[in-house]
Amino acid sequence: MMETSNFFATVSRMKYIERWALMRNSRPENLSEHSLEVAMIAHALCVIGNVRYGKNLDGEKAALTGLYHDASEIITGDMPTPVKYANSGIRNAYKEVESEADMKLLASLPDDLRPAFEEIFEPEDTEEDRYMRRLVKAADKLSALIKCIEEENSGNREFRTAYETTRSSVDQLAASLPEVQDFLEEFLPPYGKTLDELIPRS
Repeated sequence: MMETSNFFATVSRMKYIERWALMRNSRPENLSEHSLEVAMIAHALCVIGNVRYGKNLDGEKAALTGLYHDASEIITGDMPTPVKYANSGIRNAYKEVESEADMKLLASLPDDLRPAFEEIFEPEDTEEDRYMRRLVKAADKLSALIKCIEEENSGNREFRTAYETTRSSVDQLAASLPEVQDFLEEFLPPYGKTLDELIPRS
């Protein structure tokens, strides 16, 4: 009889981890929602890179990386950005905590399946993988920017400063990642439209 594994039961708890804990939200966002959005955007950025800029990126791997990029927060919780990046000491210590949490998750997998998931949690050091990871990071920032836009459109001014800070970070990434610039110009503007505006009735 096979031994049981806690991996997916643990990962399923992402839906209980709320983001933006220090801020008043008009609508709470959980880690599952955020991770799905990051996965979709990361995949889209890779497709843009391959189709328009001659890259050879693995969009499916980018999507999986996006899905699991914050899985450690199931164990650590979501550390608010102002605290997480308050200084280099806190930032480096938290990275170690995140890494240990990832190792705990991977250790809960059966031995024969673990290598496939290690490739997602611990990417190879190829040029393509390094570039792909930058796009996943950009997708993470874009998802945060979208959250700020949605909150501001709902009349919540609490996210005003977060929008400015996040937009600045995204613009910096776009300066060296043309895929991000394309997303900003083509796909970001419709966020905040009503459903009837997004899908006009015939």
